[in-house]
Amino acid sequence: MKRTFAEAVLNRRTNYTLSNSSTLSDKQLEELLHFAVLNCPSAFNMQSARTALLLGDNHKRLWTMVLDALRAIVPAEAFAATEQRVTGSFLPGYGTVLFFEDQSVIAGYQKQYFMYADNFPLWSNQASGMLQFTVWTMLEDAGMGASLQHYNPLIDKQVAETWHIDPNWKLLSQMPFGVPTAPPAAKTFLPVEPRVKIFK
Repeated sequence: MKRTFAEAVLNRRTNYTLSNSSTLSDKQLEELLHFAVLNCPSAFNMQSARTALLLGDNHKRLWTMVLDALRAIVPAEAFAATEQRVTGSFLPGYGTVLFFEDQSVIAGYQKQYFMYADNFPLWSNQASGMLQFTVWTMLEDAGMGASLQHYNPLIDKQVAETWHIDPNWKLLSQMPFGVPTAPPAAKTFLPVEPRVKIFK
């Protein structure tokens, strides 16, 4: 049975138990990203979102890079837990989506619409959040698990150098994904009533 949009949203969860397998072909993953990037909204139709899909050895290289960067700053006595999170939750996955925002596009809109200049970075982040949510939900709807990580700016320079990323692309987040090997942990919810106001 096909899911409704609400069911897809409900089932999108953080999952740290990933396997090195995918329910989608690499071509289908590419098409998923193309669809999300093309169809997610942005203020003024700015379209500043950029992504990179890391598969195979590129995916592994990213998380080895993260681990090496963390090893340099995390106290030795606390590193075991950090290492376990990376090697147990992210590295075993099938791939990683990197999310960027093109700062040159944002600067161009700030110059063109100077009265709103301070707002464009905020609107850029909002658009990126929608894109991240869309990709995450589409991956989950295809039978995969994912999580959203933020090891930037710790790895920004290495990522740009390793994959020849445009220097104007600002890294915002990393989304490791793969077929889950276990259900996600239980999620707790605050009461919704105090968080939603209704005026009739």
